[in-house]
Amino acid sequence: MINTQTGSMEGHKRSDWSSIRKRSFTFGAYGGDDRFTCGDETRAEPAGNNILNILESPSRDSQPVPPSSSRDTELFEIIEKLQGSRIDEQRCEFPPPLKSQLLTIAGELPLILLSKSGGYWTDPPVERLVDVSPTSSHHGLDPGCYDIMERDGEARNYQDFFRSRYHHSFTTVDPALGPLVLSVCLEEEENKLRVILRMKECSLHGVFSLSLFPNIPSAVELAKMLCDRVTVSKFDVVGYLKAPELITTFDEHRVSPNFKFGVLYQKDGQLTEEEILSNNQESEEFKEFLSVLGETIQLQGFTRFRGGLDVSHGQTGTEAIFTSFHGREVMFHVATKLPFTEGDPQQLQRKRHIGNDIVALVYQEGGTPFLSDVIKSHFLHCFLVVRRIQRAEEAGGAAYQVSVTAREDVPPFGPVLPDPPIFTDRFQLREFLLTKLINAEISCYKAEQFSRLELRTRSSLLESLQSELFSRSQVMMGDPSLAPLPSEGVRGASEGSGGFIENFKRAIRVRSHSFETLGVQRKIVGNASQRLKTEKECDSDKPPGLPSLSDSSAELKDQTSPQEET
Repeated sequence: MINTQTGSMEGHKRSDWSSIRKRSFTFGAYGGDDRFTCGDETRAEPAGNNILNILESPSRDSQPVPPSSSRDTELFEIIEKLQGSRIDEQRCEFPPPLKSQLLTIAGELPLILLSKSGGYWTDPPVERLVDVSPTSSHHGLDPGCYDIMERDGEARNYQDFFRSRYHHSFTTVDPALGPLVLSVCLEEEENKLRVILRMKECSLHGVFSLSLFPNIPSAVELAKMLCDRVTVSKFDVVGYLKAPELITTFDEHRVSPNFKFGVLYQKDGQLTEEEILSNNQESEEFKEFLSVLGETIQLQGFTRFRGGLDVSHGQTGTEAIFTSFHGREVMFHVATKLPFTEGDPQQLQRKRHIGNDIVALVYQEGGTPFLSDVIKSHFLHCFLVVRRIQRAEEAGGAAYQVSVTAREDVPPFGPVLPDPPIFTDRFQLREFLLTKLINAEISCYKAEQFSRLELRTRSSLLESLQSELFSRSQVMMGDPSLAPLPSEGVRGASEGSGGFIENFKRAIRVRSHSFETLGVQRKIVGNASQRLKTEKECDSDKPPGLPSLSDSSAELKDQTSPQEET
């Protein structure tokens, strides 16, 4: 038998263990802090159903009671088994020895430290940070040479060269290449043929002189001139009157003038995700930096690009930072302006927005470096880190040091950091940061993870487009076997683009209720123009409080919640 004192001690252990907080593996707003409780302390339970009672009870063979350490080990093993279906924890604590070592190092620390496990690159490299004096000579500080990248430089060819001229379009399904959509325009004044061939992998654009042909070539011949892998012997003519609207929507589904970026505020001594996301107070220096990025707007009733923030019910805060930049609208998800939840160390209401951005900006106040992998997210691929530094007294004013880190499969992007990476002019800093942020996101789409998603999106949309054009053309030509299709989707398809992530989610909703079934080819039936529908702004149809994509999954699965699919 266990004496009363031992039983009291074990009961105290149970009470302590029931209050231990387990870091959750979050999926948007569905996540939370899970607590494991061994039984209900307020209710008597049968001895046979209580794990602790089983562990503490003597065996039928009256064997000695195992030591307390053995019982604890066995208890933890059982708990781990009960939680075996959970994916790995969202992240681990920052190693205490490294943390204490960093905070006691004398002198200036770099803005960014790379993870020991690798997987990231940084610019400028740590070994180059020898002289970062604000009085040093500057190279590359010319805002006039800050070029903004385009995701698809030829996406507007159809809009620019075809829609205003008489042209024809054709569709077919190639046994090897899948659905194909061909557009041909005869430019008689210039004596040439302009052709666009749309395939799952890409679109091919070519211009041919008419003098090369005795007769105008057929659609099959033109397609084979652009891609020698085409094997079909016949294309079907597109006779649908509103085909240009659908084709334009498909060609420009990756073109969006809207961007959203996260903004993190890192105070001196903060090294963990929980510490950074829990900041509520904004210093005057941080407010001054935010004014460089854009203007503070009231979310209630805001009518321009909102980047997924709630403008009706105040569920994502009351203020945000917004700006227009060279014809593009940019919304910043500032962590300190997003809702703060007492008792939630992970601050999921903030993480659900910033963790689903692709690029984030980190403002450092102090000399604590930012760890490239401290924010656990499968979407965040790049961080721009800015630190305010001291200038020589005779110079006066503020100076900002900038550094960049990105995952190793993200290609380098401009504009090039000056040498040294110091900015003393607010206008130059703004031009550089906004150009760098936009180019960073466009470059991140070339990373392996996003390129796979883009290929799936394009394949689904092209299949829908080909099916739609063929079906509606048959109806126009009076095929009695096909019923007229509703026209509401065409109007929706011609609306503006909501960006790659939104188009991807729409395309996948049609093909599957889960990303787990993406590998299964399924016949798409229904109104394809509804599937091609795009929004004027990102997340404009999402009700407030609706969960976003997962930012913590081991694989990109189940990112479209049931609410989003309905």
